[in-house]
Amino acid sequence: MTQTETAIAGPAPVLLTIDGVSRSFGAIRAVSNVSFEVRAGEVHGLCGHNGAGKSTVVKMLAGLLQPDEGRILIGGGEANFTSARDAQARGVALVDQELSVVPALSVLDNLFLGNVAEPLFRSRRESRSRARGLLDAVGLTDLDPEAYIEDLSMGQRQLVEIARALGRKASLFILDEPTATLSSVDIEHVFKAIRKVTAAGCAAIYVSHRLDEVMELCHRVTVMRDGQRVGTVPTSAISGGDLVAMMLGSVPETARPRAERGRQADVALEVRNLSTGARTRGVNLSAERGRIYGLAGQVGSGTADVVRAIAGLSPDASGRVRLEGRPVSLGSPQAASAAGIAYVSGDRKGEGLFLGQSIQSNLTATRLRAFSIGGILRLDALKAVAVALCQAIGIKPERLPEAVSRLSGGNQQKVLLGRCLRRSDTKVLLLDEPTRGVDVRGRAEIHALIRGVADEGAVVVFASTELDEILHLADVVIAMRGGVIVSERQRAEVDAASILADMTHSALEGAA
Repeated sequence: MTQTETAIAGPAPVLLTIDGVSRSFGAIRAVSNVSFEVRAGEVHGLCGHNGAGKSTVVKMLAGLLQPDEGRILIGGGEANFTSARDAQARGVALVDQELSVVPALSVLDNLFLGNVAEPLFRSRRESRSRARGLLDAVGLTDLDPEAYIEDLSMGQRQLVEIARALGRKASLFILDEPTATLSSVDIEHVFKAIRKVTAAGCAAIYVSHRLDEVMELCHRVTVMRDGQRVGTVPTSAISGGDLVAMMLGSVPETARPRAERGRQADVALEVRNLSTGARTRGVNLSAERGRIYGLAGQVGSGTADVVRAIAGLSPDASGRVRLEGRPVSLGSPQAASAAGIAYVSGDRKGEGLFLGQSIQSNLTATRLRAFSIGGILRLDALKAVAVALCQAIGIKPERLPEAVSRLSGGNQQKVLLGRCLRRSDTKVLLLDEPTRGVDVRGRAEIHALIRGVADEGAVVVFASTELDEILHLADVVIAMRGGVIVSERQRAEVDAASILADMTHSALEGAA
């Protein structure tokens, strides 16, 4: 069923009004004077590239953040949410892109967890019956409500999250990237569920980078760029290319391809038929020394899965990886590290840094063996290396004893990257979202450090959802969508519009 077949019959009452809302984080204005309305019975798309302000708007609607200025009205009444519980009590249900289901609990328990509208007491039999209806609504007809979340696939977990939202007595459903981990069959179940609740008079805000889904499901779409509303238009009146153009605006071509530095034609890293379960399939990559390869894709496209698999961090990976002609065992981070493959996680706080430890300890964490004789560390030599690394990444050496948690996000990211610098054994550097949450100056400094690694002869492969990062950093741009590579081009052959079109499957009219 297409969007035109689900069009709202005539004007509908306004259910949600966002009136001049703004929100800042320190000196950064994330959302500036944004206004739009959502009608009862409507699926309303919210689109914009990374950093456009969509997530901040969603969090304000869900009570997770409060606006600095402006008003939010639901059903004509002002909604001054101070918590997510307040928002839920006013009929707002959020399906966040960060899953909130509890792995150690059953599906049934998760479905009703935290629901303020649930009765205090309900028999297990009644709960199972209600759970069965919710699971059926999202296509999980064969899933036992007593199954534990930890035993489910990521796609099943996402569907349970959506089912939980549907089970709340809500008038406004907000779905933030709800299909990132779902198959096409699962997506159709989600669409049917959304259409059902909106047909009953509720409203849904659908946040997605998948523009084909927005065009199919949504009646209208609001586009944001740089924290501001660009416009709100009926999807029946625009094309996917129009939507891309609204998201991009006027993009100055300030980014230029990195100067060629005596390219070496020999391939150092070979990846063949790499698959990671249902997340990626048939990925092939041939990477030369001294070059930077940017994997461009939206959340759930498979780019992060590729770099993690090459780093040996995916137990379900299959295929072949060879470095300088020698095979590297998949599923073994030890084998990848021993071969000369270094990995910088996109989750610096969860996976990368020891937040309670010093900057020095974090910088030298992977070098202890090299500075140990008979199990005794050569502390002076280790300190000297830490000082040199501090100077390389632009942090004052006198801060080495400080806890890394006291650094800004940009400096934390530089410390994480610093572990991989000035190592003769690093042949491949893999990075996942290397500048996530980093300010403009920090991004430029990190990009310079990454270029330095490539200039020293290593292969660099990074995954990013950020168009400007791809344009500024990559020598070769590899676009992914739905777990597969859809294009591979030299940086000089692409621009922002062509990359975004590949990432979203929506081409600008007249684009090459």
